[in-house]
Amino acid sequence: MPVSNGFGRRIRYLVWDSHNDKLIGLIALGDPVFNLSVRDKMIGWNADDRRERLVNIMDAYVLGAVSPYNMLLGGKLVACMVRSQDVYNDFLETYGDTRGIISGKEKKARLLAVMTSSSLGRSSVYNRLKLDGTPYFRSIGYTSGWGHFQVPDSLFMELRAFLREINHPYADSHSFGQGPNWRLRTTRAALTALGFKDDLLKHGIRREAFFSELATNAAQLLRIGKGSPNLETLRTASEVAELALERWVVPRARRLGNHWQNTAARRDIRTMFRVSHLRHASPWLAFCATPSPVNRSTLSNAAITGPG
Repeated sequence: MPVSNGFGRRIRYLVWDSHNDKLIGLIALGDPVFNLSVRDKMIGWNADDRRERLVNIMDAYVLGAVSPYNMLLGGKLVACMVRSQDVYNDFLETYGDTRGIISGKEKKARLLAVMTSSSLGRSSVYNRLKLDGTPYFRSIGYTSGWGHFQVPDSLFMELRAFLREINHPYADSHSFGQGPNWRLRTTRAALTALGFKDDLLKHGIRREAFFSELATNAAQLLRIGKGSPNLETLRTASEVAELALERWVVPRARRLGNHWQNTAARRDIRTMFRVSHLRHASPWLAFCATPSPVNRSTLSNAAITGPG
């Protein structure tokens, strides 16, 4: 599934195993999709409410673990890190007091929730994602199966060239602040002008949508626009990582036993950790926040596999 660089507000992290200086996974948060019926139905807001309060949501457009950590359910660990005090505070510091490009209004934004979706169909990573009884992501339904990822860049450039020929304003109106989802609108406009029905953009691939509430009353605050975020269950990244390790990573490594001795990843895994040492090593997990130049500030302490 193609991944963009995101747009608008962006906060990006690298999750490191500092014991051996290896990358565990990546987190990239960006401005949310403006029109998403499954989200809007769950929150229960109207168009004006959404326009006013969507600033309090971010989309996780990259979220996952790299090999070989993905074999140990590292994707679940990385996903849970999104719902942490560290991410909430980073957002507050970076975007808490800003002026909206589109509205021109001053925003008092708080990161109340993060959305993400599966690549294709149902997700085995985000479903039932709980730690110590607290939901970290919950399924809210499926998208309707519309989009433009099936339109390659080469074809899209030809569609833009056609719109220029007919002096259509969408051909080059792609600056941030000129309306949501310019690529989708441009593709639809070109297809319509060429005499095609816009249902060509209905690819039929429904993605499972997931909602992570950093504040337990996030949906209510987004719906009514009044009140204070309830952050009582929001843990530090260190606490989240430690719980996730004990919940998924360590048990998975024990279950694998010698299985990975017969896989292509054996060489990589042997250099990074040994199952027999899972309970004893206590290295650090690190976030590397990159809205500015990368700084490798260590944010969380967790027990994870260390080399012998």
